[in-house]
Amino acid sequence: MSHDLLNILSNSNKDIDNQLLMDYLAGKLSAAQKHEVEKLMADNNFMTDALEGLEQVKDKKNIEVFVDQLNRDLRKRTDKKTRSRQKRKFRDQPWIYAAAIIILLLIIMAWVVVRRLMHP
Repeated sequence: MSHDLLNILSNSNKDIDNQLLMDYLAGKLSAAQKHEVEKLMADNNFMTDALEGLEQVKDKKNIEVFVDQLNRDLRKRTDKKTRSRQKRKFRDQPWIYAAAIIILLLIIMAWVVVRRLMHP
């Protein structure tokens, strides 16, 4: 299977091989292997939900396109949230701006005072 297809399962339970899961979806496993995979998935609700969702794809030939689209959408959403979180860092801390302005004003005042003392 394609590396991109396995990407959606990259954060899965490390006890279950991703290729084994894709073979499970494709129906390439023996009954004993299927039972073993189902037993391992019983403890991982996220993996079970992901596999159920992939099983609902009607056209199995286009499953790679579907998974690629899911990965792109997921990246877009996480990138958007990351950018908004980074922007919010500065908005949530207005005291940084206030401190910078106060420091600049103190430097300007000190420069004016020193200049007046040096040139009476």
